[in-house]
Amino acid sequence: MSTRRRACRAILAGVALSTVVALSACGGDHSTDGGHGRPAVGAAPAASASAGVAPADVMFAQMMIPHHRQAVRMSELAGSRAADPEVTRLAERIRAAQAPEIATLTGWLTAWGRPVPSDSPAGGHLPGMDHGMPGMMSDADLARLEGATGRDFDRLFLSLMIAHHEGAITMARQEVADGRHAGARNMAQQIVATQQGEIDTMRKILARL
Repeated sequence: MSTRRRACRAILAGVALSTVVALSACGGDHSTDGGHGRPAVGAAPAASASAGVAPADVMFAQMMIPHHRQAVRMSELAGSRAADPEVTRLAERIRAAQAPEIATLTGWLTAWGRPVPSDSPAGGHLPGMDHGMPGMMSDADLARLEGATGRDFDRLFLSLMIAHHEGAITMARQEVADGRHAGARNMAQQIVATQQGEIDTMRKILARL
């Protein structure tokens, strides 16, 4: 082989090696680090606060907040209007149980980045919320309760609160069936157990009035 041919081969080999090195430098890094500490495009996003939350969990919280608010308002009326001591004690127990649950539900919705129902005299609602809340009092029911006193108040309060509790139990059972958030499902199970017991108590009181 001539000296000239050997020189040409050496030059070509050098060019090929340089090309490989250049390509490796430009495109060889396919890690999730896009350089300068930035994640590459397509890297998995960080887990959000709403991970593991089902639509049923959100609906449960958004519906139960105004539902509980109304029960608390009903219970507060008993302090100045009820005649039967057992009704007064029951109303205070309902208020003491449901007020902290409102705070917990509100905290969950905030953490999940979901709207919290407004606080209004009627219990609050979200604009566009077209699903009904079973057991909720109408404005007329609330006006009747506010205008009643003594034994009349006791009977009306118990009748309305029984229906109110039955509605809460319906929503809670739906959460147990369809929800994914452990805390929300645990609260729903507690609501079913507690409020069913209160319904039984209220029916006994109502039977003797």
